[in-house]
Amino acid sequence: QVQLVESGGGLVQAGGSLRLSCAASGRTFTTVAMGWFRQAPGKERNVVGVINWSGGTTYYADSVKGRFTISRDNAKNTLYLQMNSLKPEDTAVYYCAAPRDSGFYVSKDDFNYWGQGTQVTVSS
Repeated sequence: QVQLVESGGGLVQAGGSLRLSCAASGRTFTTVAMGWFRQAPGKERNVVGVINWSGGTTYYADSVKGRFTISRDNAKNTLYLQMNSLKPEDTAVYYCAAPRDSGFYVSKDDFNYWGQGTQVTVSS
């Protein structure tokens, strides 16, 4: 059974930092891209960042460029999201996801495996 389990969310003041982790099990994701998405109340789920299998290629939404860093440790089958200079508008549930094939995607519609999400709340 494929599982993606996020952790590291919480409440932080504006300007603070958080590091999210996503532990994968049930299959290896070392040969596929992985991504972070977020969904605020009443809004669509949007991409935050995507990283290819080796970590050599990344994509970021404009809203997080320069503040967030996506990385992965294939030996641990774990995906990370370092979030710095957090803003109240970053408040959302954050999900990690992986596609079934080896393509590099940035649309949520191309991701097949999803975690349960972790809440990030940034207070002003």
